[in-house]
Amino acid sequence: MDLTSYVDSLRQELAGVAELGGEEVRALAERLTGSMESAFRLALLEALSAAAGEITRDLAPGSVELRLRGREANFVVTPPPVEPPLQAGPAGSGTDAPAVPDAEDGPVSRISFRLPDQLKSRIEEAANREGLSVNAWLVRAATAAVQSAPLVRPAARAPRGSQRYTGWVR
Repeated sequence: MDLTSYVDSLRQELAGVAELGGEEVRALAERLTGSMESAFRLALLEALSAAAGEITRDLAPGSVELRLRGREANFVVTPPPVEPPLQAGPAGSGTDAPAVPDAEDGPVSRISFRLPDQLKSRIEEAANREGLSVNAWLVRAATAAVQSAPLVRPAARAPRGSQRYTGWVR
C-alpha cells in the first residue's frame, strides 16, 4: 500500500486552507508541508497498525500484521487454522467426540500474567517462526491446550462414616 497519495491529499488540503490566509500563509504552508511529510506518514502508519491490531483481536487465532518495505506498508494476513469438523461415532459406541466451543465466539477479554523472561523469549521466537504476533500465538496455544486437555473432575467424596482417612498425622 503506497501512502504517497494519502500524504499528497493532506498536503493539498493544507494548501487549500492556506490559500484563505493570503500569500504569506500559503508560502508558510508550503514550507511546513515539506517538513511535515514524515509526520503525516508516521500518523498514517500508526492508524494502520492500530487497525491491524483490532482486526487481529477479532480474527484470533488468525492475525493481521503491518510490515514496512521502504516507504510501502503491506498487510500480512494469517488466517485461523481450518480444522476438520469432529465426527461423532455411532450412538453408544463411546467414540462420540465432545463438542468443542468455538474460540472466536463472544467478546474478547484481556488478561495479564507474569512469566519468566526466558519463557517470554522462547514464545517470541516461536511466534516469529510462525509469522504471528505474540498475542495471536498465545491465543492459538491456549486454544489448543484447552481443546486437548482432558476434563479433570474432583474425586467423589467417601460417604460419611467411612473408615477411609487421608492426610498427615503427627
